[in-house]
Amino acid sequence: MTELPQPVWLEGAMPLPDPRHAPADGPLAIGGTLSKKRLLEAYRAGIFPWYEEGLPVLWWSPDPRFLLDPASLVVRRSVAQRIRSGVFEVRYDTAFERVMRGCAETPRKHEAGTWITPDMIEAYCGLFDAGTAHSVECWKDDELVGGLYGVSLGAAFFGESMFTRTTDASKVAFVHLAERAKGWGFHFVDCQMRTEHLATFGAVDVPREEFLERLAVAVGQPTREGSWAE
Repeated sequence: MTELPQPVWLEGAMPLPDPRHAPADGPLAIGGTLSKKRLLEAYRAGIFPWYEEGLPVLWWSPDPRFLLDPASLVVRRSVAQRIRSGVFEVRYDTAFERVMRGCAETPRKHEAGTWITPDMIEAYCGLFDAGTAHSVECWKDDELVGGLYGVSLGAAFFGESMFTRTTDASKVAFVHLAERAKGWGFHFVDCQMRTEHLATFGAVDVPREEFLERLAVAVGQPTREGSWAE
């Protein structure tokens, strides 16, 4: 019987292990902090944090990886009609923390609680202040009704979470993100792990080895730092 790889316990400034050694569906490493330096190190290596409050930080690099090529975006007719209707105003980077809290507070099927802990909110707001994390927001009658957030490095966007309080709001935000990513020449939007919801937009499973090769090229490109607000 093949012995499964065990997660590495991180101590101090110990670097994250090679993601190629990660189990397909388990954490690569445990512990450490959510400092800006650590988070950027993780995303550049194809690793992200995902854990529950009260537990040490868990670091993941699943195999396969779920990616959207912006050029392959699929927009269903109902979503396209919703966009054309103009019912939502889409903004960027005007309510980042509120989007994170919306993602944390919105109930999800088959999930109890949230991985978006107060420490995660503080850490990603720090990345936002540094110009490397961004939000896409849907507003209706000047009320925030949905959106998403993630991290942008080089020619890659790493999606973290989305929420909606009214029909299609998060879908419209995702389409706007993908279309902007295409216009800016981004290589992919990282959706991390497969969901049937995002599969409808054209996201596909990619073997981790291929993902890491594509990632190395993408993060070698210049990063669009600063606010994405228009």
